[in-house]
Amino acid sequence: MAIRLIPKDENFFLMFDEQAENVVEGARRLVDLMSDYSDVEQKVRKISSVEHSGDEITHAIVEKLNKTFITPFDREDIHELSSGLDDILDYIDAIVRRMALYGVSAPTEEAVHLANIILRSAEETAEAVTELHNFRKSGHIKKHFIEIHRLENEADQISRTAIAKLFECESDAKEIIKWKELYEYLETAIDKCEDVANIIEGVVLKNA
Repeated sequence: MAIRLIPKDENFFLMFDEQAENVVEGARRLVDLMSDYSDVEQKVRKISSVEHSGDEITHAIVEKLNKTFITPFDREDIHELSSGLDDILDYIDAIVRRMALYGVSAPTEEAVHLANIILRSAEETAEAVTELHNFRKSGHIKKHFIEIHRLENEADQISRTAIAKLFECESDAKEIIKWKELYEYLETAIDKCEDVANIIEGVVLKNA
């Protein structure tokens, strides 16, 4: 009976799918909080629970990576992709925690808009992750990169306009500091989706 001395495991794709779907779940809950700003503490706890699940998936991927000699693509890219997906959820969690901590009475129109862009970006990211299963033959993955980049540009414009409006119309310094930080966190969550898209794009190019 032959003994396998070199472990080979290509189930990273399934774990990435799970991680990406968990990011989408966190983004959905963010939109739900922004759209219906009630039971805030309970909704924040649920988002933090989703973030905790994401941490567990990330840990499992790193653990598997340490035990696997032959991987479906570069080890560094696997680690970066997992970390990148985890970063998106970390920022979503940070946003809602700060909203609760700062006693936000209601989200602004711009914050709601940015939260919806986070969700759309997360969904596009999850679809790009799914395409990784067959990345050498996929003819659809590029459209997800293009849409994520477009969404990031849209969010950048909304964030800049929102911050300019804040300094122009708000007289309370505390509100300015609070909302400037929140807008920056919302935009960064979207930037993190773009970072993941860039990692996936790099994987595709290196393995074409």
